[in-house]
Amino acid sequence: MAAIIALLLPFFGLILIGYLAARITRQPAEALGWMNTFIIYAALPALFFKLVSRTPIEDLARIDFIATDIAATYLVYAALFLIAWLRRNSFGDSTIQAFAGAYGNIGYMGPGLALLAFGEGAAVPVALIVCFENAMHFIVAPAMMAVAGGDKRPPAQVGFEVVRKVALHPFILSTALGFLVAASGLEPPLAFQRLVDYLAQAAAPCALFAMGVTLALRPLKRVPVEIGYLSLVKLVLLPTTVYVVLSAAGDFDPVWVYSAVLLAGLPTATNVFVISQQYGVWQERASATVLITTALSVLTLPVLLYLITSGFLPPDLFP
Repeated sequence: MAAIIALLLPFFGLILIGYLAARITRQPAEALGWMNTFIIYAALPALFFKLVSRTPIEDLARIDFIATDIAATYLVYAALFLIAWLRRNSFGDSTIQAFAGAYGNIGYMGPGLALLAFGEGAAVPVALIVCFENAMHFIVAPAMMAVAGGDKRPPAQVGFEVVRKVALHPFILSTALGFLVAASGLEPPLAFQRLVDYLAQAAAPCALFAMGVTLALRPLKRVPVEIGYLSLVKLVLLPTTVYVVLSAAGDFDPVWVYSAVLLAGLPTATNVFVISQQYGVWQERASATVLITTALSVLTLPVLLYLITSGFLPPDLFP
């Protein structure tokens, strides 16, 4: 357990530093814009390209793995949406609540944490999960909000915007480029590799610092009742579901299974708040969910990593 805490402390330490820096300096939210641009358009894409391009192409073709992971995630999403709908929430509010319990901070926290915990073997499953899950969320969110009436644009325009966002997202473009390099066997020039390495090394520190700043800029005003069960679902039920479904679906590499479970156990993504802002629904509660699940993950992530590394969770529940 001491080794796990030592592994997690730098991650949460960077979030805390970002939080304190924002509270002390009181910079406006706009001041974070260029750092987020660097993270989304340079550092994280470089990391994903690096992970994928240096992987044997046969490992990149495990569509069965990513399809199973997404199926498990959206099984939880559907259950949460139904619960919110039965509690007489609007269609739009139910959509955001379901995302709050099923959309984890896989982009900012996932790669660095999984690589530290499981080594280079976690590179491919992490890259696949981040890219394909984000692509799925980019499709589902506008589709659901269009059905809810929160998006007044014509269906064709909404569809075009979804395709454009998925096709041109930096994470997906960099991963696709990595696929091409891995498939071709080409060796990029040394200078280019060094640039990619420099950018990739900056990804985790910058992303976690920015996450801390973001949390500080959205102070918690109240704790709505639904955040209690949403936190439990996000931090406990979702990783459990991913673990059980992956075990039932096939014989996957243990590191791949553990990487998927770890990413499923991450706190709610800040993108959930961004989506709620975009459509003007459930905004304050989305912000509170991000903050509370992040705080609670300080307790749940060490337990999850201990269960994995101690051998308490076998890589295949149904051998």
